[in-house]
Amino acid sequence: QVQLVESGEGVVQAGGSLKLSCAASGLMFSRHGMGWFRQAPGKERDIVAAISWSGGWTYYADSVKGRFAISRDIAKNTVYLQMNNLKPEDTSLYYCAATAMFQSGATRTGQYEYWGQGTQVTVSS
Repeated sequence: QVQLVESGEGVVQAGGSLKLSCAASGLMFSRHGMGWFRQAPGKERDIVAAISWSGGWTYYADSVKGRFAISRDIAKNTVYLQMNNLKPEDTSLYYCAATAMFQSGATRTGQYEYWGQGTQVTVSS
C-alpha cells in the first residue's frame, strides 16, 4: 500500500520560512517523480514544484520561482519543499504526490497516481 505522509505544517508571518517534508512508502521511490501541489478553498489544485527521480529536472510555478526549492533524499524516501519569503497568497493546503513519469515533465494533477492527505500552510500579513 502506497503512503505519502506530509509534515511541516504551520502558521508563519509574511516573509518567514517553512520546510515541508513528504515521506513515501510502499513504492519504488527512485522510480517515481515527485511533486508538490496546493489547493486553496474554492480553487483548483495547482502545481507548485516537481522533481525527477534523480533531481536532475525540477519545475516551479511562476508564483514561487526564486522563493521555493524542491529536493529529495533517495536514502530517506523523502521529498522536501523549502519555502522562503512566504506571502499571504501562499496560504493553502499543500499536497505531496508521486508519478510513474519518473524522468521529467509531470506538472499536471492527472499525471500523478498517488497523493498524500495534505498539510496546511498559513501565512499571516
